[in-house]
Amino acid sequence: MKRFNQIFGMIVLGMLLIIIGANGILYYQNCSGSGRPYLVEINRLVYTIQEKGLEAVDLSRCQYVTGIEKTADASPEFYHADHDYVVREIDGVLYRMDYIVPEGKQEKTVWLVNGILLVMSLFVITVMIWIRHKILLPFDTMKNVPYELSRGNLSVPLKESKSRFFGKFVWGLDLLRESIEQQKRRELDLQKEKKTLVLSISHDIKTPLSAIKLYAKALSKGIYTDPEKQFSITESINAKADEIEGYVSCLIKASREDFLNLEVHNGEFYLSELVQRISAYYTEKLALVSIDFTVEAYLDCLLRGDADRSVEVLQNIMENAIKYGDGHRIDIRFAQEEGCQLITVRNSGCTLPETELVHIFDSFWQGSNTDGKHGSGLGLYICRQLMNKMDGEIFADIEENCMRMTAVWQQA
Repeated sequence: MKRFNQIFGMIVLGMLLIIIGANGILYYQNCSGSGRPYLVEINRLVYTIQEKGLEAVDLSRCQYVTGIEKTADASPEFYHADHDYVVREIDGVLYRMDYIVPEGKQEKTVWLVNGILLVMSLFVITVMIWIRHKILLPFDTMKNVPYELSRGNLSVPLKESKSRFFGKFVWGLDLLRESIEQQKRRELDLQKEKKTLVLSISHDIKTPLSAIKLYAKALSKGIYTDPEKQFSITESINAKADEIEGYVSCLIKASREDFLNLEVHNGEFYLSELVQRISAYYTEKLALVSIDFTVEAYLDCLLRGDADRSVEVLQNIMENAIKYGDGHRIDIRFAQEEGCQLITVRNSGCTLPETELVHIFDSFWQGSNTDGKHGSGLGLYICRQLMNKMDGEIFADIEENCMRMTAVWQQA
């Protein structure tokens, strides 16, 4: 805002300098004679007399010159006239050219120029003030909101704005804050549930574990010498071990449960809408890194699913293609099979072994080709979860050293 105020002051100063400069130029023209238009007519008449004679002069076409008198001798009467005049000598003959200048003409020019400059100055200043109050000041009040959100301050106040410039922006920021807050609550609830489950199962494991230790100590000390009793104890140890194994299975199952809470709002959307949103972004992005990007021709159709989530799926696939490809070529291809729309993203330079293809959609799994590349191992897992919730599919294959990711949507 301080920088804008400086620019605003510079613009006001510049407009004042322009007005002062324009008035200076007008004053100079008046003083130098360039502001006296009757001299132009007189010079034109002098030229006409020199070339064609006095008879060729037509005073009806003159705006300022009203009469011409000539004399061979400079008598006093020649210089006596009721109007302003200019005397010129042409071929040894004196010509007196009478002229009049409408009063106030120069003043009108000055007022006209100053009026135009003043209106322009007021317009520019008004626009600058409007920009300051309608755009910059509302934005200035929100400049700390992203910073506070990044620090985890989810209670930062957001004032409602009816401005058509920032109304939707403020609404979006508020939705982002609420989404982060809900995600934080879900994470805390999940941690609480996990901790409660672990504590509960740990407590349940203690009982069979104590029994196993007791039986093992008795056997080691030879307390039970009867073979049938020894067999019974070993069976009890095995049963307790199975019980512990069941608890461990519960822990493993709980750790594999869906922890992302991906919401999908299924509906209908056009294939062209999905392709345009992906193409518009990645055409420019891939051009900047010199990767050839091609979108194959397709037949538009209506698809079932969530349009925003479908964009997220293709974005994850495209980012994988950029990250793990060789940077030469990425293309998007289309096919229709049995009432389904297939979209395939293919990138050149696949370095993933075919034996690892079965794991690429697992959570937190990263292939052997990810050395030195940052990632969480969740991108393709999220894609599979989203496609399943949209009643679609996703699969991958390798063809001629190219990785192909194919997502399948049902046609409406």
